[in-house]
Amino acid sequence: MNGITPIRALVADDEAFARQRILQLLQREPDFKVVSECAHGGEAVEAIREFKPDVVFLDIQMPELDGFGVLEAIGPDKMPMTIFATAFDQHAIHAFEVHAVDYLLKPIDPDRMAKALDRVRAMRRSSTPNSFLLQLESLLATVNQSDAHLTRFLVKKDEHHVIVKAVDIQWIEAENNHIRLHVEGTSHLLRMSMAALLSRLDPKQFRRIHRSSIVNLDQIHEVHPWFNGDHVVIMKDGTRLTMSRTYHDQLKELA
Repeated sequence: MNGITPIRALVADDEAFARQRILQLLQREPDFKVVSECAHGGEAVEAIREFKPDVVFLDIQMPELDGFGVLEAIGPDKMPMTIFATAFDQHAIHAFEVHAVDYLLKPIDPDRMAKALDRVRAMRRSSTPNSFLLQLESLLATVNQSDAHLTRFLVKKDEHHVIVKAVDIQWIEAENNHIRLHVEGTSHLLRMSMAALLSRLDPKQFRRIHRSSIVNLDQIHEVHPWFNGDHVVIMKDGTRLTMSRTYHDQLKELA
């Protein structure tokens, strides 16, 4: 490498054939070095945080946590340069083109890959790296607007991450600048506001009953009148929550 620092790459794709294709093409490039390969989104999040690659080749359609979920979990401000890989998906491709984010269409063409790598090299030399941050932020905003509701969360557990499905959440509690997801006798802390979360949840499934709590309507066992217009909500696991009179209209959703 003649003293030149290689461009550190991470490849994340749940399809072994597609992942190997990208790896083979990268092996032809002496200025690129693969530091990790991942088979699903949760693994990709952990690897990006551990290896801090310069560029990520990220499959869009992965089970449990897709490419956009990885982007959201890491955050645009911490995400390396990213080249998305996708089978033919006109909606996704249009989003990439609008926000000037590079992508590879499967099956990956060597010439198209070469152009993407040239763009990585050019961006690495660029004196305005923040431009890519703005592109990712605008792309993620567009994706979030088109994605009706959150269906899963990536949460940290010990030294790794796990996927929590929204339907498995019993209730959600506000905790300073965080939220706590209560799931089957355990809980997970996430940095997110209640208002931001509520805007992403399915209103047919989740309702706010207090300024500090959101409940999964399917997890409610009983509701009883209490003092001053408040109600006591008893969850199926026995947890007792207060429904303040401010949110009394939410009772209509239980019918």
